[in-house]
Amino acid sequence: MAGSGRRTGSGNRRNVSRSGRSPYVEGSAARKLQEMPGRDRRPPVVREKRPSPAPERVQPRQHQLSQEALRNREKALSMNKGFVIFLAAVSISILLFTVKFLQLKSEITASTKEIASLESELSTLKEDNDAYYSQVNSNIDLNRIKKIAVGRLGMKAPSKEQTRTYQTSRSSYIRQYQDIPETD
Repeated sequence: MAGSGRRTGSGNRRNVSRSGRSPYVEGSAARKLQEMPGRDRRPPVVREKRPSPAPERVQPRQHQLSQEALRNREKALSMNKGFVIFLAAVSISILLFTVKFLQLKSEITASTKEIASLESELSTLKEDNDAYYSQVNSNIDLNRIKKIAVGRLGMKAPSKEQTRTYQTSRSSYIRQYQDIPETD
């Protein structure tokens, strides 16, 4: 092989042309395909097709079962009283849980509908209340009230001695439940 221009061994194999140049290094341009491990390269076996049996119905071969096998089959197919009672108890409990679940679900649905109707009623009442409040506020004429208080009732505006001021840390709205004590 030494005279053919090719190297042998475990290193990179190079294809060398007749001119002595090596334009291609094996494996540099495209990867080699790896074979699947354990793949058999034998050609597939061609089996002859046998002619199908005549359209007559072929009876399957029945083999004799032992007495023990027959008893085991009968045991497997039969249910004893304990198993039947267990299945009945499980079935009844599942039925009861299902009925209870459906009752609770219907109660929740009914309460949800009731809440929705009450919220609707509340919003209607709030709208009515706001409408009445704005109607009352629009009908109040402070100048007319002052004329009636001074003219008919004989009220007078407070003097400086009657007016007292004080500081509060809360909002400006105050309800007076008692008389304000004198602090002189």
